[in-house]
Amino acid sequence: MFDVDAVTAILHEAVEEVILPRFRALAEGQVMEKSPGEIVTVADREAEELISGRLRAVVDAPVVGEEAASDDPSLPRALNEEPVAWLVDPLDGTRNFVNGRPEYAVMAALVRGGETVAAWIVQPCARRVYVAERGSGTWRDGVRVRRSPAPASPADMRGAVLTRFFGPDARRRMEEEAPRFASVGPGAYCAGVDYPRLVEGELDFVLFHRTLPWDHAPGSLMLAEAGGVSLRPDGSAYRPGDGAVGLLNAADEACWKTVRSLLVG
Repeated sequence: MFDVDAVTAILHEAVEEVILPRFRALAEGQVMEKSPGEIVTVADREAEELISGRLRAVVDAPVVGEEAASDDPSLPRALNEEPVAWLVDPLDGTRNFVNGRPEYAVMAALVRGGETVAAWIVQPCARRVYVAERGSGTWRDGVRVRRSPAPASPADMRGAVLTRFFGPDARRRMEEEAPRFASVGPGAYCAGVDYPRLVEGELDFVLFHRTLPWDHAPGSLMLAEAGGVSLRPDGSAYRPGDGAVGLLNAADEACWKTVRSLLVG
């Protein structure tokens, strides 16, 4: 057993002490490039350090944080090799944060036996908190959230596809098929925003190619617990430590099959 509210409080602490004070207030030298095309800020690193230390007091288990894993790529092996492990994305949507946009989030998940069993997403600017436990549903600010079915026709479906990491053939197919839907955009460039939008009914599907575990373990569990579907494009289950690529998330099974047939093939 673990204290769900204690984890929520830890994420709130990081938001109030580290993240919000630096939102639209980053100083020179506080934004760095950690790899080509990928940036990190002092807020990412300090929030992860705070969160990681506190989480170990809730459940004494390895913490796989995005920034720590950037320094030590062997860390994600704990998701498969350890009976229990934490996942932390201290600042999802870093580029939005740097650019002063409110679409960013703080996320955590608990992985047991290779499967996500609990998840948290805090959206600081929206002042929203999403929590999910396997078998207990998805909750927004204490109110249970259930995903309603998507429209039957793709012409009425709204989705998001982040095409950046797809190959040229896949991108070409998506560009050709996108007009068959009501709308297909790139999303918020923040999984901690896109998954809740799908859960809440603002989107009917979200398709990703790169599926780093700290980005997708929280949201995929929330979607599943709200009644949606989160599967690999081949129909296999998503496991945060499996190292596979591609993740199609949809409001329901019928929507998932429709989107797969049109956008993935």
